[in-house]
Amino acid sequence: MRTLVVSDLHLGSRTGVDVLRRPEALDALCARLAGVDRLVVLGDALELRHGPPREALAAAAPVLQAIADALGEHEVILVPGNHDHRLIAPWLEARGEEGAPPPLGLEDRPGPAASPTTARIGELLAPAHLEVAYPGLWLGDDVYATHGHYLDRHTTIPSFERLAAGALARFLGSPPAAATRPDDYELVLAPLYALLDTVADQAGDGRGAAPQTASSRAWELLSSDGRRPWHGRLLAGAFPLGVGALNRAGIGPLRSDLSGAELRRAGLRAMADVAERLGLGARHVLFGHTHRAGPLPGDDLSEWILPTGGRLLNTGCWVYEDMYLASAGSESPYWPGSAVLLEDGAPPRQLRLLEHVPASSLTPEEPRPG
Repeated sequence: MRTLVVSDLHLGSRTGVDVLRRPEALDALCARLAGVDRLVVLGDALELRHGPPREALAAAAPVLQAIADALGEHEVILVPGNHDHRLIAPWLEARGEEGAPPPLGLEDRPGPAASPTTARIGELLAPAHLEVAYPGLWLGDDVYATHGHYLDRHTTIPSFERLAAGALARFLGSPPAAATRPDDYELVLAPLYALLDTVADQAGDGRGAAPQTASSRAWELLSSDGRRPWHGRLLAGAFPLGVGALNRAGIGPLRSDLSGAELRRAGLRAMADVAERLGLGARHVLFGHTHRAGPLPGDDLSEWILPTGGRLLNTGCWVYEDMYLASAGSESPYWPGSAVLLEDGAPPRQLRLLEHVPASSLTPEEPRPG
């Protein structure tokens, strides 16, 4: 069994960052699917925060059909993430319609009918066979894969979702330390996702992306060097004070360090925390969400080792984000086109499918109009 795992495609993004809309990127992925028995899309397959699902599906349709042509009658397993959580939301809600729902497991299989949108994805992927798994799935006795959005309950980076989750957890009396089951994470994160999905539906002009855009702009200002403008310097000076206030308010623990190294370390610490709390015990834990592939050559492998001795692997992303790529280019761990290949009897192997594709072939097109 040969399994290719990708994540964070963000198909249908209004900002045009999803590189699979570009022929060079799509051809590279489809070529790699030759000889693959199973494709796993590990979260954020669609960008559902920029508008209604029908718009994202229309933009994603050519990509999904090309993947279907490359795979033939093999299997696609879709694991929803935070930007496409509404793919699983109807099924999650329906579990409690006739009484207390059963506990959410580490791998539930609601099938292609999990939502109207997953049903449509299944149609677009035919003749490939679609399965839906949530919040993750076992790809072998010692390999567990999940999108990784649960780490937002533990990360020390003060992103929008981390702050919103921290505030809601405090309101509900559910601190991160209490999270030991998937249901504990859904309690805090699902209402946040539902709110952002509603904004995307009602605004219809991409304003659902505003929190993420604001977080990105703030990161650019705060993490840049002495060339930052005067308002950036003022923000940087006040930022540690604001983080301290949030910690005193019980939203933390948070840190004011937004360096690239700390972004990496914070994501890995938080994902290790999730793995420990959920009792995964896997030799390999695959995740996406942070868009930072790894471990790559030059990475400190000790950062990627779990307390149980297992190993973290991040599947990277398929989006072109200037703020991460401007200086390093294809050497950046955020360069799009990463994947993980699993073959029977061999450990998961990191692939960089677009490392030789020039930036001019991947940079965003003009954004979709509202």
